[in-house]
Amino acid sequence: MTHELESYGLILLFVFVMLEGCGIPLPGETALITAAVLAGSGRFNIVEVIVVASAGAIIGDTIGYWIARIGGRRAIDRIPYAQKAAARFLPRGEAFFEKHGPKTVLIARFVAGLRIAIAWLAGLSRMPWLRFFAYNAAGGILWATTYGLAAYWFGQAAVDAVAKYGFFAVLAVVGVAVLVYLGHRILTRRMEARTETIVKKTDEEKQPLDLVENDEEEAARIGDE
Repeated sequence: MTHELESYGLILLFVFVMLEGCGIPLPGETALITAAVLAGSGRFNIVEVIVVASAGAIIGDTIGYWIARIGGRRAIDRIPYAQKAAARFLPRGEAFFEKHGPKTVLIARFVAGLRIAIAWLAGLSRMPWLRFFAYNAAGGILWATTYGLAAYWFGQAAVDAVAKYGFFAVLAVVGVAVLVYLGHRILTRRMEARTETIVKKTDEEKQPLDLVENDEEEAARIGDE
C-alpha cells in the first residue's frame, strides 16, 4: 500500500475511499492512514490528504445511496429469497432510518463493516436524500480529519486507539482538546489580568515618590535662587 501511494499519490487514495463508500470492500481506511503517515514525513500535504479522503467518502457513499435507492429493490425483486426477506426487513429498516438514520450515518464511518454497507442500507430504506447527504458529509469529513490528523501527528499507534475504542474515542479526544484549549485561555487571561494589576499598582505607588522628588527639586532650586 505504501509503495502504491508513493507512486500514484492522492488519486489512488480517492479511488480506494470512493469505491469503499460504494460498497466494494477495499482498504480505504488503510489508504487514508498510509497517506497521512507519508504526509507526516513530508511526502504529501496533510490538508490535501484530508480533503481528498473526505471527497472520496462523500462521493462514494452518494453513488452507493442512489444505486440502492433506484435499483436496489428491483434487484431484490428478481431474487425470490431476497424478495421474501425484504418484505420482512425493509419496513423495519425504513422505520429505523426514520428514527435513528442521521446518527447511524454519522457514526457508520468509524465502523468497518457498517462503513461499506451504510449507503446501501440508507438507499434501500429510502432515507430522505438531503438528510442522508448532510450527515454523510459530516461523517466523512470528521472521519477523514480524525484518522488523518491522528496518523499525521502520532502515527499508527493513535489510529489503532481510535479504531479500538470507536466513535467515543473521537468525542473524548475532541473533548480533551477543547478543555485544554479553554484552560489555556483562562490561565492566560488570568495571568494578563494579574500582570496589569501589578503594573497599575506599581504606577500608583510610584506617583507619590515622583511628586516628592519634584518637590525636593523645586525646593532646592528656590534655595539656590
